[in-house]
Amino acid sequence: MSDFVWGPATGVGSMPGGDAREAARTVTGSFDDFPYLAELPARGPGADMIGRTIGLLVEMYAHVEPSGWRVGDRPGRDTRRARSWLGEDLDALEEFTQGYEGPLKVQAVGPWTLAAGLELRGGEAALGDPGAVRDLAGSLAEGLRSHLEDVRRRVPGAQVVLQLDEPSLTSVLRGQIRTASGYRTHRAVDRQVVEGTLRDVVGVHEGPVVVHSCAPDVPFALLRRAGAAAVSFDFGLLTERDEETIGEAVEAGTKLFAGVVPSTDAPLSDPAGSVMGVRTLWRRLGLNPGALTESVVITPSCGLAGASPAYARAALAHCVRAARSLADNPE
Repeated sequence: MSDFVWGPATGVGSMPGGDAREAARTVTGSFDDFPYLAELPARGPGADMIGRTIGLLVEMYAHVEPSGWRVGDRPGRDTRRARSWLGEDLDALEEFTQGYEGPLKVQAVGPWTLAAGLELRGGEAALGDPGAVRDLAGSLAEGLRSHLEDVRRRVPGAQVVLQLDEPSLTSVLRGQIRTASGYRTHRAVDRQVVEGTLRDVVGVHEGPVVVHSCAPDVPFALLRRAGAAAVSFDFGLLTERDEETIGEAVEAGTKLFAGVVPSTDAPLSDPAGSVMGVRTLWRRLGLNPGALTESVVITPSCGLAGASPAYARAALAHCVRAARSLADNPE
């Protein structure tokens, strides 16, 4: 993956509003060298992060209950809606990427966040049943394989990057996912099991895989061992204890997707100010400034679903300018 040419900046995934063509136009217009397939959760169940990925599953179905998504016996209205919206989004992306060549990112929920967010028939999260987790991961892997083929067929010049969204991963590792009653938590899952399952899902894609989490304490080393070529995170949540593992990840060739631009409406600093923390971290770790732009992709801190449309456009443009500032002056 070391010879893969990444774009300097991209988005995380979600955008405000419900118009697939408008979202695709904004994303491709903002990132002419690293666009992504926009997600529009404001459309409702099936366009949300979990529902969208459930639409990709093979021979597993789910429907919406008041408590969330629950496994069912057959594809119902909710699954059909998820698939229909994804189809709309892909049509729009295809329209605005005619002749495009270069990296193109698509996102799906990773196996552990999916297991934490999907209920079995009895109402408990799939996370509590190791057999259900295995089946879910296998179904997800199959679904991703055909989804990625579809994307490559629609945008033949694209080098497809797969992003797995794992915001619940740290809570899964720490045993912090609540049971249905809310009074207990599911037992922490063994780190080797977590790593192995992730490795299996990462392995379905021949190209690079990014794992994204905008929660604190992202397990960089575990993700690297599971085969992630890049880790996407909220830069503002880093603490000193993350620094050593970040230094090791960079030296091992892992790409960092640094979320430095606020993901909800906020005043935007000058582009150089947005990446000042990245430069400072680099110096503290004693890393080569010349490798900075090869190692870092600039993104918003998380998805932009909660932003106004005008701010979302401004934030994406700001990511591009901040990345340029980093390239022009790495030190």
